[in-house]
Amino acid sequence: MNHPQDTARPATLPMAPGADRVLDAAATEPVAATYPDELPQDHTQAILQATKQVGALLKASGYPFALVGSVAAYAHGVPTRLQHDSDFCLRRQDAEGVVQTLIEGGIQVVSPPEDWLVKARAGGEEIDLIFELAHRPVTKEMLDRAEILPVDSVHMPVLAPSDLLESRLTALSEHHCDFGALLPVARALRERVDWDRLRREHSASPMPDAFLYLLERLDVIPPRKQEAPHEGP
Repeated sequence: MNHPQDTARPATLPMAPGADRVLDAAATEPVAATYPDELPQDHTQAILQATKQVGALLKASGYPFALVGSVAAYAHGVPTRLQHDSDFCLRRQDAEGVVQTLIEGGIQVVSPPEDWLVKARAGGEEIDLIFELAHRPVTKEMLDRAEILPVDSVHMPVLAPSDLLESRLTALSEHHCDFGALLPVARALRERVDWDRLRREHSASPMPDAFLYLLERLDVIPPRKQEAPHEGP
């Protein structure tokens, strides 16, 4: 996800739910460096390195999690250049333990004003730890469906293709409807997505339903099944 760049941690930064105690312990640690305001065009290798570092710590913590966002699409084989941050989803109730694990592993953690994520930095790259995907809480069932895939050289849970597309479709709205960015992801994952499920869940939502219709017209996915006409007595 593309979020504004942070610099040093403010002294009065708001705390994430349940994470105040472990963040207090790190409040006096110096920030090693400042970071540029603009990212280069292709940040792929740096983002993968940060993803592997944080993913390895999360695996060791024992808390359930899954990689999501553009790096998850990359892990599933979607050809893309990584330009922004790396996103992990986890349950809100695990936030305190996860934050403590990352701080002990040398990761800088900050708490933004939003209450649905915690932000971190690894090797100068931004990491988002997300409790909600498009306003929907991350659930155990969602994390249980994650697939273990290699991210460069580290295997970790990656959100399943249907759930990954679900999170992207749910985020579509009148203010955010970039079909162009989503189309290559849908093309690459089309054989592994439960399209009938997505149609059922988004038939009443104009933007997601319009995107699914676009996929049909482009022959990316088969047309939706037509309901048989109701015959009277």
